[in-house]
Amino acid sequence: MYIPQDKIQKWMASRGIWGNVMATVVGAVTPFCACSTVPMAKGLMNAGVSFSAVLSFIIASPLLNPIILAMLLALVGWKACLVYFILVFGLAIVLGLLFGKFGSGGESATESACRCSEDIQKEHLNTFGRKLHQAFWGAVRDYKAVFWFLIIGVGIGSLIYGYLPQDLVLKYAGGKSPLAIPIAALIGIPLYIRTETAIPIGLALMAKGMSIGAVIALIIGGAGMAIPEMTMLASIFKKKTVAVIVAAVFMTAVISGFVFNAIM
Repeated sequence: MYIPQDKIQKWMASRGIWGNVMATVVGAVTPFCACSTVPMAKGLMNAGVSFSAVLSFIIASPLLNPIILAMLLALVGWKACLVYFILVFGLAIVLGLLFGKFGSGGESATESACRCSEDIQKEHLNTFGRKLHQAFWGAVRDYKAVFWFLIIGVGIGSLIYGYLPQDLVLKYAGGKSPLAIPIAALIGIPLYIRTETAIPIGLALMAKGMSIGAVIALIIGGAGMAIPEMTMLASIFKKKTVAVIVAAVFMTAVISGFVFNAIM
């Protein structure tokens, strides 16, 4: 309501790689979980930001917020925290650029977002009351559109999380096998966990013999792309675009895991 769309487009959409950098920076300073990222990503796309930059934001936002970095700093030290930040920040930019051409902001599953954006442009929202009214009812429309997707996703993710014992994770993702990292990332994606919860779980698994790389892959997979987020994305984007986003998060998890094992 208060930042003109032309400025957002200038900052994130018309500067090539700098659009991805700006989107990653915005993602890093916003303390959002994965599900909170989706509504803001939709708002960015309504403002004309390219899918490439939005993808960088979607990767960075749940994984680089200040709370997570503070927890990593306290629990595993500044070196691991710095490596994690550099890796995820860089991968958010690179994968946003790489996968940006495979998805499109125009591939919206519904046209309501575009209509809402057009309505905002047409109306003269020159008072706080009108801006508040438009923002509130826009949020209500978005909430109603994703409500059942969110309920279904949270239910499935919670069941998986509640019935997935640590010993099972260790069985398939523990040890020194090179497959441990991609398996850990795959196990993490269906789990409905915030990164703040995933970090203590990961440390407990590491104490039982899981490599730090597999733990990082599990944390990124679980916090970066949970089932609730996937279901919410499916209410906005077409299947191909959702698949691109999931693939980007999976690659972030796997690459980060292997790098951590190599240098830590």
